[in-house]
Amino acid sequence: MTLSTPLLAAVPLLAGLIGPALLGAVPGRQQAERPAVASAHGLAHRAERSDIVEHVAARTVADQRRVLDYWTPERMAKALPIGLLDVVTGERGLTGQVARLLPDLSGGRSDLAVPRELMGSNRLTGARPDTSTAGSRWMTGGLVSRTTGRVFLTVSGADFVCSASTIKSANRDVVVTAGHCVKDGAGAWAANWTFVPGYGTAGTHPFGKYTARRMFVASPWSRSGDDNYDVGMVVLNTSRGRHVADVVGAQDIAFNGSRGGQVFGFGYPADPPYDGTRLVYCAGRLRADPHRQTRDQGLGCAMTAGSSGGPWMTRFDPATGRGTITSVSSFKYSDDRRTMYGPYFGDAVKTLYNTAQRA
Repeated sequence: MTLSTPLLAAVPLLAGLIGPALLGAVPGRQQAERPAVASAHGLAHRAERSDIVEHVAARTVADQRRVLDYWTPERMAKALPIGLLDVVTGERGLTGQVARLLPDLSGGRSDLAVPRELMGSNRLTGARPDTSTAGSRWMTGGLVSRTTGRVFLTVSGADFVCSASTIKSANRDVVVTAGHCVKDGAGAWAANWTFVPGYGTAGTHPFGKYTARRMFVASPWSRSGDDNYDVGMVVLNTSRGRHVADVVGAQDIAFNGSRGGQVFGFGYPADPPYDGTRLVYCAGRLRADPHRQTRDQGLGCAMTAGSSGGPWMTRFDPATGRGTITSVSSFKYSDDRRTMYGPYFGDAVKTLYNTAQRA
């Protein structure tokens, strides 16, 4: 999704698909949509186990072929710059709710270009990555360059891009991403869902393309687009008979860890100054949501649309590219485009993971 037009300047950025922050989880002019007080979404929220909602995607060989044929090189390229107006197609789900905000956003000014000092340097391959950066190209290789990939999907007839990562699982087929990269809140499930690991490392799909077989989100996300549960697990079909984890490897995942600490976040931002063709990373220490709207944690990060669903790793080793995924990129507030927020992986996400790895 492209958010660089003047009409969209006041819209809070969600890197990838439209998400719940657009419904008022922001200070200022849109605050009336959802008061900035601790509530069911706030710090008083309990990370309880929740029901899981499932969607069956491309299970048959014919379905898989249809999805793979859909993503021609031209269509994949055109998925990058799709604008918000192309997806405002009704009253249901998050996209329909955005439509009701549009009259208040006209005449705005585009401020989504990232300051040059936040773009990072194009360091030589093998150079040690920064432990504090708001958005630099990942040049070091390692496991993360294969396990992280781009997601191509269709919602309400419009094509989008997100990010995702493989994770260790019993079936060797699971990737984790943002919930809004799988299902539009209370609205539609994504169609044509395809994961491309290692995108851009040696061509556009160096390790193949993997279609979704089954998709899972927590019921609070499916019911109301609750930011605290903006996580999706997708079980992939094999590609040429091989499981994705056997081809590219997989990252560890952990739940109910300590809050705060050092994190490396990865993704494929597609809005300027990025173009979606290279893996980008942010690194720094986590902090709590200052608006008390969610239990999410914030990371200083200038990555733009397209990076939604990208993995956040603790205990990350830059030399090997291995880490433990404890969150994913979810949303930004409109008054602070230099901080990305990611949901806390508690019991609900653990249940989501266990359900997916047994599918």
